[in-house]
Amino acid sequence: MSSFKNENNSSLSIFFPCYNDQYSIKKLVEDAFKTAKSITSDCEVIVIDDGSKDNSKTVLKNLAKKYKNLNLIFHEKNMGYGAALKSGFKSATKNLIFYTDGDGQYDVKELPILLSLMTDDVDFINGFKMSRNDPSIRIVIGNIYSFLTRWLFWIPVYDVDCDFRLIRRKLLQSLDLKSNSGSICIELVKKAQLKGAKFRQVSIHHYERRWGQSQFFQLERLLSTFRELIFLWIKLIIIDKLIKRHSSYGNC
Repeated sequence: MSSFKNENNSSLSIFFPCYNDQYSIKKLVEDAFKTAKSITSDCEVIVIDDGSKDNSKTVLKNLAKKYKNLNLIFHEKNMGYGAALKSGFKSATKNLIFYTDGDGQYDVKELPILLSLMTDDVDFINGFKMSRNDPSIRIVIGNIYSFLTRWLFWIPVYDVDCDFRLIRRKLLQSLDLKSNSGSICIELVKKAQLKGAKFRQVSIHHYERRWGQSQFFQLERLLSTFRELIFLWIKLIIIDKLIKRHSSYGNC
């Protein structure tokens, strides 16, 4: 049985990182409240606006007038995807925490599928895309990225690039996440694995992006992510392995 189980599944935090998602975030928030209401009476929805330059802030403030359990956090400047996720994890107060992106490529109404798999022996539900509805170049890069990261880090999920996750808050509280870039997904999954978390995976739909463009597939952000991945690999794979080997020698 999971060491993170000392809680029930009756309370739920849903959060969205948001960056220039003025056209998609409203429906996501509305769908989140409708979905949560069908699951539990103890829920909250959080949006982390990571320094949006469009009209997202106004859209969110208008939504807050309608939903009393909507918690808004505004970063004064764009701090990166990882920073937005860390703000969401820190702000969430319920036993289970679900998050997905604010661009509308995932359907929050599929959350009950994940919740049905959160049994007592499970800590972390990770979605994986049935098929990826992105431009061909993004699909190619994404597949290469997933293959390399799974091979380099030996992570227990097939689609680490799928940001559709349900996680026990107690597990998240035990993780010291550092990354401010997209590499946080690798860090999150690997550190959870090292803590002994029990994983399940489930296929979910992935939809074509209707508005805006991905902030990840930009040269500056890609370089930042890969730079952090190198340091993360050295820390979690190389250094930790050397420390464990040294400790085993000391116990001889």
